[in-house]
Amino acid sequence: MVGGIAALSLAVATALSAQDIVWPTPARAPVPFGAGERAEYQVKFGFLSVGDASMEVIGNDTVRGHEAWHTLLRLHGGIPGYRVNDRLESWMHTGSLASLRHWQELSEGSRDVQRRYEIFPGESYVYNEQEPQPTVNIPRDDGSFLYFVRTVPLEVGQEYTFDRYFRPDRNPVRIQVLRRERAQVPAGTFETVVVRPIIKARGVFSEDGRAEVWLTDDENRIMVQMKTRLAFGSINL
Repeated sequence: MVGGIAALSLAVATALSAQDIVWPTPARAPVPFGAGERAEYQVKFGFLSVGDASMEVIGNDTVRGHEAWHTLLRLHGGIPGYRVNDRLESWMHTGSLASLRHWQELSEGSRDVQRRYEIFPGESYVYNEQEPQPTVNIPRDDGSFLYFVRTVPLEVGQEYTFDRYFRPDRNPVRIQVLRRERAQVPAGTFETVVVRPIIKARGVFSEDGRAEVWLTDDENRIMVQMKTRLAFGSINL
């Protein structure tokens, strides 16, 4: 749980120069999710139930004149002496799924952090109103990754490499498609595709964490389970 869900970060896009970026038309591209979608999770530390989490598409919003999906990821719980209460909000362009805005509110143990990113695809991102830093074309952020990955073909045995996380120094990001598997979770039994996201950062999706994500093996690609190893044990959503 160290790093919370702030480590959920990946990206993808084509290699365009900034002046070549064109917002797709129609503005809303077909995606396997929609306004009002919500999934709730149990959080387990080993065999112990230690909290809950949720992912939801709050709805449509407008950021600097662009129509955007507004999503929220939340994690609440912990173990004695270490509590976590994290929120990640993302706004991504409904056509390209480019990240336009990303907010993090992280309360982990004795640490409380608030981050605000305004993201200008192909140009820059601004962190907490500081000086702009360069970003990539069609960037992704920590919260939007798990929605974007649902649009990837995900062929078993393939590894997908992307250089489109909104902070360029964290690229490249890799997604390994490991296997198909029948998964039994509190909501029922599902046929799934299991993937391993790997990024150059500490936390849930680090190389050492060996995280695995179970997505339904259908057109919806809903995340039904996630497991990862951290320094003090295994976490399961």
